[in-house]
Amino acid sequence: MNTITTQMQELSDVGAHFGYPRARRHPTAAPFLFGTKDRVDIFDLAKTAPMLEKAEAYVRELAASGKTLLFVSGKNEVVAVLKSEAERIGQPFVAGRWIGGTLTNFKNIRQRIARMEKLIADRESGELEKKYTKKEQLLLSREVDNLDFRFGGITQMSDLPAALFVIDSRHEHTAVKEAKQLKIPVIALSSSDCDFGSVTHAIPGNDTSMKSTKFVLNAIANAYAEGRRGIAPKPEVPSVQ
Repeated sequence: MNTITTQMQELSDVGAHFGYPRARRHPTAAPFLFGTKDRVDIFDLAKTAPMLEKAEAYVRELAASGKTLLFVSGKNEVVAVLKSEAERIGQPFVAGRWIGGTLTNFKNIRQRIARMEKLIADRESGELEKKYTKKEQLLLSREVDNLDFRFGGITQMSDLPAALFVIDSRHEHTAVKEAKQLKIPVIALSSSDCDFGSVTHAIPGNDTSMKSTKFVLNAIANAYAEGRRGIAPKPEVPSVQ
């Protein structure tokens, strides 16, 4: 079995070919569709497979250059896996609601992270106990918890990322818009309701199913890990017309 056939079979096995009902289709998704079955759009995996390969190759190049890839998704069915995969390869993540200005107002976000880190350090050293009443300590602990919930995944990100990897570019439209404003490339697993013109490296496919999203997340994370280890990229997969 050749590479593209193997990739297509794996994508099919995880249900990556299922899009949304035709009524929800974004016009830019049309070139990547095989057809419609029972009013549901079906992706052409012969086009998805090489686009995934291209995204993986790009991620390997990022990793080999020591650049940062920010993983993003606030979808309930995805956040746990996204966090796990990002942590596995030591990359930052936003696994939850995107806070407006995370990229475009990054200086302010870093200040809030610095405050969180200072409060944590003071709490662990006993400084909070010396300076504040029990009620004040409780309020500060709640502040730390809130900051950690919002920004815990990007504490290691000292500068803007080189690229974003997003699950569902429609759902994460604010993150995509901020990245575009700053000319930061966006890799995205996008279903048939997404605007494919809004991202740099689109991966057309099911962005809701746990199996499909986990498969693509794992593929991107593995590509980053391979780039870090200096593993040569896979041979380019020719697109199938």
